[in-house]
Amino acid sequence: MLTLEIEQASTTAPVQRDIRRTGLHPDYWYPVARSREVACGKAHAARFAGAEIVLVRPEQGPVFALEDRCAHRQVPLSRGVVDGERIKCGYHCWTFDRTGACVGVPYYKKGMERPRGVRPYPAREAHGFIWVFPGDPALAEAAPFPQLSSCSDPAYKTRFLDREIGCHYSFMHENLMDMNHQFLHRRLMGGIKTICLDARSGPGWAEVDYTFGRDSGKQPLGEALIIGRHGVKSADQVKDFMTIRTEYPYQSLKFYTDGGSVPALDLWNCYIPLDAEQRRNRTFGLLSVRRPPIPFLLDAFWPVIVWFTNAIFTEDRWIVELEQAAFDRQGADANLEIFPAIRNLRRVLIEEGVALPA
Repeated sequence: MLTLEIEQASTTAPVQRDIRRTGLHPDYWYPVARSREVACGKAHAARFAGAEIVLVRPEQGPVFALEDRCAHRQVPLSRGVVDGERIKCGYHCWTFDRTGACVGVPYYKKGMERPRGVRPYPAREAHGFIWVFPGDPALAEAAPFPQLSSCSDPAYKTRFLDREIGCHYSFMHENLMDMNHQFLHRRLMGGIKTICLDARSGPGWAEVDYTFGRDSGKQPLGEALIIGRHGVKSADQVKDFMTIRTEYPYQSLKFYTDGGSVPALDLWNCYIPLDAEQRRNRTFGLLSVRRPPIPFLLDAFWPVIVWFTNAIFTEDRWIVELEQAAFDRQGADANLEIFPAIRNLRRVLIEEGVALPA
């Protein structure tokens, strides 16, 4: 097994573990579905790291989440029927409330053994997502919840990002944080020179600042609409810069133009492992673009921005799935990583994560 050399951020010994065999820590709030996926009076199947979860939106009251199995015959509750603030299994009509307790069996008679219930998950709805806390429920209330201001700010126009990708979530963090991969997007973005300004890290977080120059080609329309025509300048004019931050387990990208303190582009991502091996993830994100002074200009060109960003994400998906395929062939992480920002990031993901079963 290859070992990963990681930079220390404290006096304690770093955790030695293959990053691709590191699981996402469950003691955080994670989005597992879009709000629009869970219709009123319906149930919806979701997953987190192999755990099957049913999301229930009752006719009245907030969404709740349970194990997606009936305690009776183990069939998915997501195939059942929502009745008031309860869900009925579609097989024998065993009924469960939002606490997971079995509160009804049609043929139950006094003296019969009282059926056990199923596990409930702390759940909440915010920012257009349904969130669950898959770890210790006693920690849910005190756990920090993402504060995403741009997506609700009328000064921005926001699109949701939602796609399944066949790779370990760590590849997604690395892909976004390492802007030296712009060569991958040369057909879409032309010749961009990436300049790293600074890389910083601490307990549970890592971030990096960039600015950009252009070696060749013209700025594409999609990029200009997002960050403005002035977005890419020569390296000696550091008025435009980007900060990418992983604050475990979430990741953000903010692009500032003309030395401003308000981001022209504000991206937030969370990568949710779907299978127990965590080799597939569902990426949930919010991409917020600040509106220009001309009213409705951004709305008019929004289809171009959607096309451009989708094209970028398609190339990113292709490359990270190739990285996962290489790991699967080799059986270990064989990457020769020298970029300090990524070494910092790997330390955070390893130290904050949990070991996956062998």
